[in-house]
Amino acid sequence: MGSESVKTLIYLFIVIHAKFICHCESQKPGNVSNSIEQSGIASDEERFIVKKFTVPVDHFNFRLNKTFEIRYLVNDTWQHGKNSPIFLYTGNELYIEDAVGSAAFIYDIAPTFGALIVFAEHRYYGESLPFGNESFSNPENWGYLTSQQALADYVDLIEFLRSNSSMKHSPVITFGGSYGGMLSAWIRMKYPHVIQGAISSSAPVFQFHGIRDCEPYFQVVTSTFEAIDSECPKLIRETWGAIDNITSTDEGRKWLSAQWKLCTPITNKIHIAQLKRWLQRRYTSLAITNDRQSTPSYSEKQINEICTHLKNATEDSDIGILSALGLAVKTFKYFNDECINTADEPIVDQQWTYQVCTELVINLCTDGVRDMFNPEPFNFEEFSEDCQKKFGVTPQPGLACKIYGCSDFNAASNIVFSNGLLDPWHVGGVLRNVSDSVIAVIIPEAAHQFDLAGSHPQDPKSVIEARNIHKTFISKWIEEYREMSKSISL
Repeated sequence: MGSESVKTLIYLFIVIHAKFICHCESQKPGNVSNSIEQSGIASDEERFIVKKFTVPVDHFNFRLNKTFEIRYLVNDTWQHGKNSPIFLYTGNELYIEDAVGSAAFIYDIAPTFGALIVFAEHRYYGESLPFGNESFSNPENWGYLTSQQALADYVDLIEFLRSNSSMKHSPVITFGGSYGGMLSAWIRMKYPHVIQGAISSSAPVFQFHGIRDCEPYFQVVTSTFEAIDSECPKLIRETWGAIDNITSTDEGRKWLSAQWKLCTPITNKIHIAQLKRWLQRRYTSLAITNDRQSTPSYSEKQINEICTHLKNATEDSDIGILSALGLAVKTFKYFNDECINTADEPIVDQQWTYQVCTELVINLCTDGVRDMFNPEPFNFEEFSEDCQKKFGVTPQPGLACKIYGCSDFNAASNIVFSNGLLDPWHVGGVLRNVSDSVIAVIIPEAAHQFDLAGSHPQDPKSVIEARNIHKTFISKWIEEYREMSKSISL
């Protein structure tokens, strides 16, 4: 996968994850109440308080004494009793406000457990910037952006919360989805004396170069379209060649730019690559958010519309195919009424790009045969060169597995890994029970981290069952910790 494809991979993890929240556009930074309202659970007593907590820039260096503040959101509406549970959402590659709407399950169950709810922001994201406005201007400042440093931030925050005498023995349960799900599991693995259990949803903890194959992800995206219309993947596959053919001439580039009402007319290869990435992101976003809370779901309707337009092409030619696809893309959820902006969507100052270029070398690729996309193999050498150009760093594909383990989770405990089979990311997740306390929950009817969403009358049975499993284990972990705490205090 070359430098252009690396951009596609990065967008798939962060932009689509952001769009998934509430199945709506990403919330505006800092607007916590808006995020809650759009998730359908807002009331005056359910709003979060935004707080800040001071952490070291480097947790593992005794000579660097610099500190900064990370933000966290607190809701104590349902907290009651001494040593009440702490439900901690391990923030990921987003503004922390944006995580609230995607994890309504936490406050669905908080009243039952009398829990304090905390959403912690990941360093270098949102407003938790170690060097303020200079955090990304100097290459030397990037080095403290690692999952290990972020986990240490969360541990310090937990210790601070427990410093209250009434919470000294509060059990801590972590929750997270996607990269946040990886963090939720990893913090339990690395700090089992601090974290009593973890719910890790849609976490591709194995989707690293050299551990899992790179092809299955886009094969699942393709199968989502195929399940709705068996002819669709073949038709979409034909559009890539049609784009290449049409954009090979000035006349064709002008025609496509006008026909699709592109905000930026196609004039060079960069624009063509951007257009293809834009389409790939849209298709993949529909697969990731293809939940079954309604029948048909928004994604099913959108996919069906794309397929119908392609099948109804007025002529069997490049112009006919792209005219039909143009009608389809104008119905996309993110379409600007005036024009289609295919420019690469801004990733928050390239933070996630940096993480993938260092310790989290996630690999995705396409072959154009078993999937409906352009053939793009994962080329580690090109990927590494691109990371060197961007940040002056060399990827370490085995680092995440060295730190957290990949082939063997037998030493871990008290983790539930949940994966929806409609979610392409499940191919990189834990799909089998590791032990009696490291459990894999497979949800046939769920898309990306759907089990963390708030309950809905039309929730599929498998999603409801998954949430019940979560609650059962959470109750077990809390009870076990309380029994242990009693024995220690005697």
